[in-house]
Amino acid sequence: MTAEDSAPTYREPDRPERPMTAKATATDRPGGERASSVSALRLCRAAQNGSADVLDRLIRGEQDVWYRTALALLHDEHGARDAAQETALRFVRGLPGFAGDSSLRTWGIGIAVNVCREMRRRGAKRVGTVADARQMEADEPSPGFGLEQEEQVTRLRHHVRALPDRQREAVVLRYFEQLGVADTAAAMGCAEGTVKATLSQALTNLRQRMGETP
Repeated sequence: MTAEDSAPTYREPDRPERPMTAKATATDRPGGERASSVSALRLCRAAQNGSADVLDRLIRGEQDVWYRTALALLHDEHGARDAAQETALRFVRGLPGFAGDSSLRTWGIGIAVNVCREMRRRGAKRVGTVADARQMEADEPSPGFGLEQEEQVTRLRHHVRALPDRQREAVVLRYFEQLGVADTAAAMGCAEGTVKATLSQALTNLRQRMGETP
């Protein structure tokens, strides 16, 4: 039985409570990154050996990340769901050949980024519809945020959406998903120096845009 033959039914991803803000990760805790990586590698090996239960666990553990990444890149809730589902399918198909050159999460996010690029090239996302704009604006920060912080996050979200595609990818992966520079480069399929230069350009653009906005 192959991983693809035993693929679980795709579950609709939960809409993230704060899709455009930085999130806490295992790397925030001492030793968390290493423990998480070892656990993910063990699960990966079990899934590669044909465990449908483990494969389902892997997908359920990652699909919200794929959806959140796609939503930030496409600005379209429906398109993000489609992208997350396509990412899950490619994840299953590609898992037997995953060699562990990067973390499993970075590899999966890289698949999601490529899916979003393909959707943009095909024009598969619905651009600038009123419904999508309202949906994105409805994804407010958590109730613990003060009014001024909420306004800043809303402005930041707006300006990140206006960045060129590659700059937006770099910002979303490096700051919202909190990947390291090396993992961001792996997910984007480019050199680390390219990531640093792209982030520098993006941050310059954001500072200018936010400084120009009253």
